[in-house]
Amino acid sequence: MKSTIIAALTAFVANEAAGHAIFQQLWHGSSCIRMPTSNSPVTNVNSRDMVCNAGTRPVSGKCAVNAGSTVTVEMHQQPGDRSCSQEAIGGAHWGPVQVYLSKVPDASAADGSTTGWFKIFSDSWSKKSGGAVGDDDYWGTRDLNQCCGKMDVKIPSDIASGDYLLRAEALALHTAGQSGGAQFYMSCYQITVAGGGSGGGGGNASPALVKFPGAYSAKDPGILINIHAAVSNYIAPGPAVFAGGTTRTAGSACTGCESSCKAGTAAKTSSGKKPAAPTEAQAPAPAPAGQSPETVAAAPAAPDNSGACSVAAFGQCGGNGYSGCTTCASGYTCKDVSPPYYSQCVATA
Repeated sequence: MKSTIIAALTAFVANEAAGHAIFQQLWHGSSCIRMPTSNSPVTNVNSRDMVCNAGTRPVSGKCAVNAGSTVTVEMHQQPGDRSCSQEAIGGAHWGPVQVYLSKVPDASAADGSTTGWFKIFSDSWSKKSGGAVGDDDYWGTRDLNQCCGKMDVKIPSDIASGDYLLRAEALALHTAGQSGGAQFYMSCYQITVAGGGSGGGGGNASPALVKFPGAYSAKDPGILINIHAAVSNYIAPGPAVFAGGTTRTAGSACTGCESSCKAGTAAKTSSGKKPAAPTEAQAPAPAPAGQSPETVAAAPAAPDNSGACSVAAFGQCGGNGYSGCTTCASGYTCKDVSPPYYSQCVATA
């Protein structure tokens, strides 16, 4: 989806694009995610939904983690689908992946809008040799796809012990050439950190804090950008990564849990202990018919009644580098929504 798309299509593309996704697992415990009600993006940076996503609310569980240990967030297109057969976030949704923490009195009650946030992780962008445009470069969301939706995140060792909200965010820039076109996908996890600080409990870090909403502007260069042109530099939105956090180079190989953890098995943590396999509560499965397209991700091509392949509503059906099915399901037409990069199945007029 390109910046030259006409204004009349902007809202349609931002809300109904294929490849929507949702953070839904934390490989360090269970039942501590505030599960979003759908896999739709947030596009208004001034919205209250920028905190933990639309429709989310506190849950009773908290995941216990140690300061200095590593947790692994996991994203997939559909709630409850942890298969590696599809991209974690499809449709050339390239952009950075970032993680924030907010110190709260009680992670099972705080809403995250009044306490400040600090960034502990960023996997953003790096130039790919020979790449002509930003679409060709390395991005955090490419790394998510490469690692079956998983991304390892180290909890800083010098933060104070106590309750936190952990906010994982993926930003898709395929329609970011116009204001309001950037797509944010985030989820919050409720965690309790033990062993913080060099003294083993107090924590000696004093990170600078930002608020959500408020940390981002629609005109930030990392948000308002045309990645379908050459990109010589990219600065992810928000503050710098906290000194005790991690900045990953986009395009790095999968390591740790990213490469070894499999759904349904226990994840070995940095402490050497094996917690139970993640069993976070899932959002209800999307309804197959009559459901708003904002609540479903792109479905894979499937045979129609004649045996030929067809692409489901709002699925990708064309674009540069696309080699899949180009015929849409009955009642839908393959339309160039960001030529020549992306075409998707839309309702026949």
